[in-house]
Amino acid sequence: MTQFPIYTSRGDWVALLEGRYLFSARGDWIGWIDGDSQIFSARGEYAGWLSRDFRILARRETNSRVPRRAPPPAPPPPKMPTNVPLPPLMAELTYDTVDLFEDKPHLLDVFNMDQVQDID
Repeated sequence: MTQFPIYTSRGDWVALLEGRYLFSARGDWIGWIDGDSQIFSARGEYAGWLSRDFRILARRETNSRVPRRAPPPAPPPPKMPTNVPLPPLMAELTYDTVDLFEDKPHLLDVFNMDQVQDID
């Protein structure tokens, strides 16, 4: 399956898009993409959209909520690349748009119940 590296606006490689699944640079499943290039977390919560320069962008302020979607079945871990190409030139962002991995990375965190600490 074809893999596409995802970069931040600074040019850092932070994620990998393989098919419709989004993985962190460590290989953890963090989200998925729908047919309209909208990005959802592994829990099905809306995060942002995939730009043409392979960044995940989001609105600075969101007035309308995109409904939660049922996530697809968890994918098998990808074969991570040993290196990735240099990032493309990034377009300027308007004031109402932010780079998700720089300003709202918690929207695509690794969801693993084994990492949650007990309250007791």
